[in-house]
Amino acid sequence: MGEGHLPVLVDEVLASLAVGPGSSVADCTVGGGGHAERLLETASPGGRLLGIDADRAAIAEAERVLARFGDRVVLRHANFESIYDTATDAGFVPLDAVLFDLGLSSYQLADPDRGFSFAAPGPPDMRFDETSGLSALELIERSSERELAGIIATFGEERRAGRIAKAIVAARTAGRIMTAAELAAIVESVAPSRHGPGARIHPATRTFQALRIAVNREIEVLSAGLAGALAALGPGGRMAVISYHSLEDRIVKRFVARESRDCIEEPLPPACTCGHRAQLRAVTKGVITPGPDEVRRNRRARSAKLRVAEKLDGRAQGGG
Repeated sequence: MGEGHLPVLVDEVLASLAVGPGSSVADCTVGGGGHAERLLETASPGGRLLGIDADRAAIAEAERVLARFGDRVVLRHANFESIYDTATDAGFVPLDAVLFDLGLSSYQLADPDRGFSFAAPGPPDMRFDETSGLSALELIERSSERELAGIIATFGEERRAGRIAKAIVAARTAGRIMTAAELAAIVESVAPSRHGPGARIHPATRTFQALRIAVNREIEVLSAGLAGALAALGPGGRMAVISYHSLEDRIVKRFVARESRDCIEEPLPPACTCGHRAQLRAVTKGVITPGPDEVRRNRRARSAKLRVAEKLDGRAQGGG
């Protein structure tokens, strides 16, 4: 599966999570098992890993890759918004470490039937879990021009959202959207790259990102997953999140900042009445990004940002 086997920022993740022998770890986006394999090696002997993924194909691949670890691995087909319940049912709470590697795996992009790729000959499905929810094509068919423009502007941060939505609706009305490749061509026809044919980023990138986020409820799911991971961690346990675009990174940054404070009222009152208490401390200042060597080896790493936080023991005092 090519790049799907290249875990992003793996050494930095291992160092930041401080996984050791006997650790109990959850990989909430187990994918092809790249990070999970290294985490299990580091947690040997005796460490266990709970691998979660909304994509059934990912679970099947992880099962193959991680087979040598036997019953030290438990895999669950689930969305990570249910991390707390899933980890509790599997007997993994409290956890010592939790990892989220957000975004797409290369094997998902390479599957022509999933519609994630601009060149895919199949319909634009874009669901991580193909058994539930609307596909991207169904979302397009059911949305008004205004709704599509809102999705593309909000989740894709695309300044040409109105123009793109108008073209998509016109193509839909004419029956011209059947494949992901056709959708990409429609976007490119009205929003060509500003840097010509050799541009680094395809002009449909933001539109495809927006549709994928909307279809998979990625923003809503991430917020729930972070809260669930915090609840599942034991004192001193750490969570690491690798994000690939600003929307995700902003959510992670704000979550860590909020949970690192006692009072979360705005503006801060003379005396706190909210009752909130700090539960986290940031392990890293700002974000960790991959070096040029890793980016050359793995294109998926080029936009990666890693943030890590540690759960307080309940007696420590937070800021605020």
